[in-house]
Amino acid sequence: MADRIVFATGNAGKIKEIKGILGDLNMEVVSMKDAGIQTEIEENGSTYEENALIKARAVAAGAEKGDIVMADDSGLEIDYLNKEPGIFSARYLGEETSYRIKNNSLIERLEGVPEEKRTARFVCAIAAVFPDGRECTVRGVIEGRIGHEEKGSGGFGYDPIFYVPELGKTTAELTGEEKNAVSHRGRALQAMKEELLKNG
Repeated sequence: MADRIVFATGNAGKIKEIKGILGDLNMEVVSMKDAGIQTEIEENGSTYEENALIKARAVAAGAEKGDIVMADDSGLEIDYLNKEPGIFSARYLGEETSYRIKNNSLIERLEGVPEEKRTARFVCAIAAVFPDGRECTVRGVIEGRIGHEEKGSGGFGYDPIFYVPELGKTTAELTGEEKNAVSHRGRALQAMKEELLKNG
């Protein structure tokens, strides 16, 4: 197995989650920034998997020989809003717009919508490009509902409005360990971990 995973992200919160799940593989996990890779990536795929592969391939072009390069693409799908914001979750209302504004906009759009119609899910696809050129993608999903207000200070992005009924909390109210066990990214990383152990 390779001794380093380069993950195509600059998000420190995400890297922390990834290290927490892949930490026991005895492989160094670094961000593309830490690996000294700078590249403009245009995510123009029509699915999470396509976007994750676009990112992984772009970063793999600048990675060291022997690195496994991974990238993820994730989004929030709200059934009542025709699965918006979906693959455009990061770009919803503009990439520079704060998540507080994005979250409040979604809450406003669901004003008066009953609980049973507030169903939503977080979806995460992770793509890996291996040193020998092989590629694979995996997907993780967590089902929940959109809350009526932001709750919790953990997590990032849409976590404060994503309520998980069986846990009785939003994903921003979960501990790091709880989140890694149930989140869409946690589930996708576990699936990717199995791929690495199988193919390593």
